[in-house]
Amino acid sequence: MAVVDPLIELRGVNKHYGTLHVLQSIDLTVGRGEVVVVIGPSGSGKSTLCRAMNRLETVESGEIVIDGQALPEEGKALARLRAEVGMVFQSFNLFAHKTVLANVSLAQIKVRKRKKEDADRRSRELLDRVGLAAHADKYPAQLSGGQQQRVAIARALAMDPKALLFDEPTSALDPEMINEVLEVMQQLAHEGMTMVVVTHEMGFARSAANRVVFMADGKIVEDRAPEDFFTAPRSDRAKDFLSKILKH
Repeated sequence: MAVVDPLIELRGVNKHYGTLHVLQSIDLTVGRGEVVVVIGPSGSGKSTLCRAMNRLETVESGEIVIDGQALPEEGKALARLRAEVGMVFQSFNLFAHKTVLANVSLAQIKVRKRKKEDADRRSRELLDRVGLAAHADKYPAQLSGGQQQRVAIARALAMDPKALLFDEPTSALDPEMINEVLEVMQQLAHEGMTMVVVTHEMGFARSAANRVVFMADGKIVEDRAPEDFFTAPRSDRAKDFLSKILKH
């Protein structure tokens, strides 16, 4: 699909794990303010694709461009660019020995070089935004999984990223906690945050995405508007995938 104002561009990206070709000549462009949801069967390369976008996964060939700049291989320049692309993982990756507030403030102080009081003020605003203002002084273990994931989203937002990547953000959560996280993500989408979301939540894909990217066997098989994809998938792989998940 033609993208008007590209923010993330992948051109001919390849990645192997041993003999397994996990990403096969991937071309994908995500426009500024777009929400792109990546779906597909397990082992299709979705998470690898998401993690390649900020070089958490190295790629063997091809180019990844963030806001007009090629992603550096390593070093300070990579750290700087990585700060522009926030990441929310399946496991919340919070520091257990730090309070919720300190978790959200830490990278602001270390990477963005903000003063502690400025960082803490920003952190409290963001905790309020994800509905956790009252929990700032607790430790992660005192929160539910859904609350911890919302802290992780606040922490990613605290860096003022240009885009956010979500790698299966709800798959480790109990069913009753999934919606509280998706609601925060819906709100971000509504506010125009550029997001790439790898998820199994088809309701979210349908309601929040501008585009659905369907992957199978390391390739992008379809890249379409959600309504078109869900009502009339073109490929047999997508039809098969949807028939399996939409029955339940």
